[in-house]
Amino acid sequence: MSQEIDIQTRIAQTIMLLRKKLGVRDKTLTASVRRAKRRLPRKIYKQAMVLAQAEQMAVHPRLRLVLDTPKLEQASDDVQNHLSAINLADRRWGWFLSFLGSVALGLLVLTAVSIFILRSRGLI
Repeated sequence: MSQEIDIQTRIAQTIMLLRKKLGVRDKTLTASVRRAKRRLPRKIYKQAMVLAQAEQMAVHPRLRLVLDTPKLEQASDDVQNHLSAINLADRRWGWFLSFLGSVALGLLVLTAVSIFILRSRGLI
């Protein structure tokens, strides 16, 4: 009995980590993982989908006995380790620097085009 509860608590912890680290606000693990698909590496996504399929089976008392507990524990550990390693401050800082780089590149191109047009018309 404790193994089934352990799998269910691991699934609940995974859902909470998805909410906290990736901002996915769905109630089930299946919906959360599908929404976060592009932000997860392929291997982690596949492991999370294994957990999501087990979530549906863990609710039913007889199907719960069929679950491969060691495989699910390994999948849960992989997904939770990846999600725990995400640094939100570093992610925000990276987004901000990327935005500033895009703006700088745009200004550089605009300046180059305006100089080219002024020079071709003979104003410089």
